[in-house]
Amino acid sequence: MAKVIKLFNTLRNHWKKTTVGACLLTWGGNWLYGKHCDNLLRRAACQEAQVFGNQIIPSSMQIKKATVFLNPAACKGKGRSLFEKNAAPILHLSGLDVTVVKTDYEGQAKKLLELMENTDMIIIAGGDGTVQEVITGLLRRADEAAFSKIPIGFIPLGKASTLSHTLYPECVNQVQCITDATLSILRGETIPLDVLQIKGNKDQPVFAVTGLRWGSYRDAGAKVSKYWYLGPLKIQAAHFFNTLKEWPQKHLASLSYLGPTPRPPEEPEKKTSRPPLYARIYKRLLHYWAPAPTETPKEVTPEPWQEMQLSAIELSVTTQNRHLDLKHTEDFMNICIEPDTVSKGDYIKRGSQKMEEPHMCPEGSQFLQASRCILQLPEDSEGSLSIDSEEYEAMPLEVKLLPRKLKFFCDASKKDQMLHSTS
Repeated sequence: MAKVIKLFNTLRNHWKKTTVGACLLTWGGNWLYGKHCDNLLRRAACQEAQVFGNQIIPSSMQIKKATVFLNPAACKGKGRSLFEKNAAPILHLSGLDVTVVKTDYEGQAKKLLELMENTDMIIIAGGDGTVQEVITGLLRRADEAAFSKIPIGFIPLGKASTLSHTLYPECVNQVQCITDATLSILRGETIPLDVLQIKGNKDQPVFAVTGLRWGSYRDAGAKVSKYWYLGPLKIQAAHFFNTLKEWPQKHLASLSYLGPTPRPPEEPEKKTSRPPLYARIYKRLLHYWAPAPTETPKEVTPEPWQEMQLSAIELSVTTQNRHLDLKHTEDFMNICIEPDTVSKGDYIKRGSQKMEEPHMCPEGSQFLQASRCILQLPEDSEGSLSIDSEEYEAMPLEVKLLPRKLKFFCDASKKDQMLHSTS
């Protein structure tokens, strides 16, 4: 009893050291418990992957090939370790023939896609920038019609992973996000996603699955990291200092667009059997001796383009992938024109919301639905625009919607949610 009293007296006399020690002990305990929970998640995911790997396949069937495009620089340089610790064991245990391609610099994935041989699936391990590079390289290929049918998996490693909100349920734990995404690839459930083909007046077209932004909010958001020393006030500071420039900040442009297009019904693929030899010979002879049909030229009706002059604080063109509804009867992209009459206070407040939801279309904006649009900018236009979180020089653009162009692996519960949602 005397030793216990002596211990309490010592702790009371050194209360500062006791407080610091208790805080360190609590933090260390929480850290160790978090590591233990992460290991349990990895073990459970590997056990499920082992079930796929233990399945017996016929001798006539080849092992599926998976090509992984890994961005080691994702998540501030932690991309490689995150992939090798959380996703790579699951892929190897599943029985896939995995080939990992690591990118060393920006734009390398586009070049590597030109040399890629046939594969059964493509897996993107990185952030929004890696996704944009891979699909751009894929759709620039001469044989893109065949390669665009290859299913694509996405493992979110980057700081910005917009696509993960569409494909997978929300999660806070990074290890759980990576393992769940990898298991969704093995389960094989896919959904079709729209793609934007963005063509400027200089280079080859760029492709995006989220959209593009051009305006004042984008410019201020790109400067937030410069005010890191202001801590939680850095976002407000970036937008406040942006208001000290010319105000109101007007972005003038000319917009031409086509309306939505009806979505054709999905038809299941039918495997037609080859007709017998005598039928094929008779058909060829009939085609040879029959007179060539005279084709009557069809009247080409001009497309109903609509034109408008706009003055906005920001313009965004986005796909429907962020809030996907598989029951839509029309294919279109969303055009949001935000008015330049906003006050400075509302601008700073809305800027914080834009950092969390970059492509939000606030109340009071002009909202259009289009299948194709042409954006003409003044010759003296300065600044940049953002395409799937990647910065490009501001220039005249032609944006074309490619509806349901690519198939992405997704979580089965997210697909059920989309199928049962009301249009």
